[in-house]
Amino acid sequence: MEKLTFYALSAPEKLDRIGAYLSERLIRDVSRHRYGYVCIAMEALDQLLMACHCQSINLFVESFLKMVAKLLESEKPNLQILGTNSFVKFANIEEDTPSYHRSYDFFVSRFSEMCHSSHDDLDIRTKIRMSGIKGLQGVVRKTVNDELQANIWDPQHMDKIVPSLLFNLQHVEEAESRSPSPLQATEKEKESPTELAERCLRELLGRAAYGNIKNAIKPVLIHLDNHSLWEPKIFATCCFRIIMYSIQPQHSHLVIQQLLGHLDANSKSAATVRAGIVEVLSEAAVIAASGSVGPTVLEVFNTLLRQLRLSIDYALTGSYDCAAGVSTKIIKEHEERMFQEAVIKTIGSFASTLPTYQQSEVMVFIMNKVPLPSSQQPVEAGKAGENRNRLTQIMLLKSLLQVSVGFQCSNMLTALPSAFLDRLLSAALMEDAEIRLFVLEILISFIDRHGNRQKFSTISTISDISVLKLKVDKCSRQDTVFMKKHGQQLYRHIYLICKEESNVQAHYEALYSMLMLISIELANEEVVVDLIRLVLAVQEIAQINEDNLTAYNRCALFALGAAYLNLISQLTTVPTFCQHVHEVIQMRQKEAPYLLPEDVFVERPRLSKSFDRLGPEVFFWQSKISEVLGGSGYNSDRLSTPYIPQLTDEDRLSKRKSIGETISLQVEVESRNSPEREQRAPAEEITYETLKKAIVDSVAVEEQERERRRQVVEKFQKAPFEEIAAHCGARATLLQSKLNQIFEITIRPPPSPSGTITAAYGQPQNHSIPVYEMKFPDLCVY
Repeated sequence: MEKLTFYALSAPEKLDRIGAYLSERLIRDVSRHRYGYVCIAMEALDQLLMACHCQSINLFVESFLKMVAKLLESEKPNLQILGTNSFVKFANIEEDTPSYHRSYDFFVSRFSEMCHSSHDDLDIRTKIRMSGIKGLQGVVRKTVNDELQANIWDPQHMDKIVPSLLFNLQHVEEAESRSPSPLQATEKEKESPTELAERCLRELLGRAAYGNIKNAIKPVLIHLDNHSLWEPKIFATCCFRIIMYSIQPQHSHLVIQQLLGHLDANSKSAATVRAGIVEVLSEAAVIAASGSVGPTVLEVFNTLLRQLRLSIDYALTGSYDCAAGVSTKIIKEHEERMFQEAVIKTIGSFASTLPTYQQSEVMVFIMNKVPLPSSQQPVEAGKAGENRNRLTQIMLLKSLLQVSVGFQCSNMLTALPSAFLDRLLSAALMEDAEIRLFVLEILISFIDRHGNRQKFSTISTISDISVLKLKVDKCSRQDTVFMKKHGQQLYRHIYLICKEESNVQAHYEALYSMLMLISIELANEEVVVDLIRLVLAVQEIAQINEDNLTAYNRCALFALGAAYLNLISQLTTVPTFCQHVHEVIQMRQKEAPYLLPEDVFVERPRLSKSFDRLGPEVFFWQSKISEVLGGSGYNSDRLSTPYIPQLTDEDRLSKRKSIGETISLQVEVESRNSPEREQRAPAEEITYETLKKAIVDSVAVEEQERERRRQVVEKFQKAPFEEIAAHCGARATLLQSKLNQIFEITIRPPPSPSGTITAAYGQPQNHSIPVYEMKFPDLCVY
């Protein structure tokens, strides 16, 4: 062997003939079953290959690969393993010169076949499978960096390599308990096909460039489909965890796009399959956070929301083909519900990986998908349509809640843009109690920026607020601007939600949290005054009971007011205010405990219907609060004015009776408060003719105006300078003369015969008022 090696190194041009001779001998010995000589020939080839790295090695390699192929074709496991080991040694050699005419197609096919070995003997089967995996690893190493070799990333190769590795990964039961890094594995685990397959898959994916990711991931998805591996989802999750940690971070979004595309392709598969894909998506999104989720963020949410809508349709119609109405598969509603929950969870996972500005965009995007009666969104009529709309609204608001829970933004103006807030609050006026609760929860998660939410989860009248350990910051300038802009809108919706009969304990707890969080997060002096007025107006709803609320609703509103005023009085630290609130609460404990949260918000509330017999001492009085707070510098005029919600267009679109009453009350108050208001002209009767005339007239006026402008422009463009100057001069002179007349009248009025100026009402007026002291109407002041 030493002599042969020396000869080959001395005369490299002979190497190809040495290889051809050894190859011929080996093929002959294999066919004659002389396995000892076969081993000697392979050993000789291996040593020559390791020793000689000259430029003429290419032809020798051809002979070598022919011999390895011959061994792999053999039925004997030992020969297959021998051939594989030689190939692996060859794969680790870095050649100096590229090769133009080598083909590895056979090796990819044969090694993939060995990976699927089903030999009867377990040990031999394991050895053959491990040889197959090592062989594939060798092919990848040899070809992945050589541009002249066959492209290993072609689908024809990937469709063999990836499923072979997954097949060996699949046969591990404790996938979750194994360490995520192969470096930490024990020696025994390293010997298993599973561990080897994982290392090979990681290496393969780690070498994948941007353009090759798709070809590497597609076989994974097909394999999981073919073997029904989405349903238990443990193996699918394990696979994609390996994939996400192995590929380069900047390519993460490609994997997510592939999964989304696969979800769309499986939109008519069983709910359990779709749920599995969505769960895997959720896992992948969390890992992808370190890289990038990609530029098409809204497309991700669009796909997920589309799947959510489809699932709602499937659950309602019981069919995957809504048009046909006939389904070959039985749709289980609880499975569809599980899928919907999985989608909502995934939307939350995705959103948590995004920067704040993108989260904000996503929330606006989701809110625009919610079908609302007062918006342009199409709302289906009929019983089925109503069900579909309601389910869609609930699912989308649940998704929105998932996103808002992880949303942290110090500036409320950017967190809640006007268009978004308007749509969200219009959903708060819907009759469905569940939808109203979701809206309140979403608003709470936005407002709560210091994690105080849990401290108000139960409504109570605690005597010392310090036990809550509240985190309170000074109200920022942006928050003040936000409340100036949207405060009245928020108060109005809180007021109207309080009037709903279908409210349960969860609604009152959410309203209480909302009031307290506004007081802590967004309150200046003016906001506190408005909130106190609002709570007193809510007490009045329960007291007067125009809406015919149940005894529970009325007691709950009284209790809500008591709990809120108890805390806000301690926050304002005005002793007389605290004392008044404390006195009322003490009186309620003696006379009417059913007006306090401790008796109302329990499993079995103790209620009473005899509200008429209650004395004035158990109520909070606006006059008293106005007096005690006015003495401490609060705006007593504003405090003594009863709160009345603003009238908006939204009310006219709503079908709810309570809003109609609110409007009539407001109109009545307006007319009562302002007797000097101008008498409105009677409304003109509008007919088709008047509308037509109005349109025609406006068109004619526009035409005249346009013609006049054209003439003016034309005149200034074409007329001689002298004519334009004369025209402008004449107008200026006219204007000046008019101004002179006005100044004459205002500054030096003509003297009257008696020396005084008689006013229109016959009152004598001694002096005219100078111009700088005159009060001009607002419209006249520039």
